Amino acid sequence: MANEVTTANEANPAALGLICFGLTTVMLSLVNAGIVPEGGLAVVLPLAFIYGGLMQIVAGVFEAKAGNTFGMTAFVSYGAFWVWFALLIWLGGMKSLDLSHVGSGINVGLILWGFFTLYMWVGTFKLNWALWWIFLTLWVTYFLLGVGGLAGSHSLSLAGGWLGIICGVIAMYTSFAIVTNSTFKRTVLPVGSAPSK
Repeated sequence: MANEVTTANEANPAALGLICFGLTTVMLSLVNAGIVPEGGLAVVLPLAFIYGGLMQIVAGVFEAKAGNTFGMTAFVSYGAFWVWFALLIWLGGMKSLDLSHVGSGINVGLILWGFFTLYMWVGTFKLNWALWWIFLTLWVTYFLLGVGGLAGSHSLSLAGGWLGIICGVIAMYTSFAIVTNSTFKRTVLPVGSAPSK
């Protein structure tokens, strides 16, 4: 996931995983930030199932085959997150899943994802600055959304939406950098060195 340039015969699955994550995150965050109306969730769900979910898990499997523990854990986990999110909204909307008594359950779930992302963020200190920023903004986003929901604070939830947009855009840029640098066989778009040597 940290490699910026790969050889001609060696594809970097992080390019796929990051764009799957980034694009889906931006789309949902536009709804969370109030830029796209709530009805926009109908557009997010299929994207979350296929691109954010399934294809990100595929990228994680390829990371596992490449021996990248960090990339495998990140892409498979966040791919599973998107499948969970899509199933939750879809089945809840069809009344196949009764969400009327979940109370704080979903918000607590988001906070737990924040803790998971916080520990993944620690690993980025040995990777590169782009990944460091992605995971920093992501764990803060999860906490803002989860705590905002628990506290009934619309402003915290909106802040989570806006920060999610930033996180997703950085992930999209990082994918763009990997693809571009790999294609040109040199660093065209920087992702930064490791924050901690």
